[in-house]
Amino acid sequence: MKIKLVRSWIGCSPRQRRVLAALGLKRPGRVKEVKDNAAMRGMIAVVPHMIEVIS
Repeated sequence: MKIKLVRSWIGCSPRQRRVLAALGLKRPGRVKEVKDNAAMRGMIAVVPHMIEVIS
């Protein structure tokens, strides 16, 4: 599954920053491929307003 960071980290909570760092998303526009499992879906559920799931 591919995820893309569409909003900046500026103004987000420390928890959201940790989740984005764990997903490997550092800059807006970056796309990262992650495994499709329950752990990743839980992390995506924490920051759905900041990322876009491509596939």
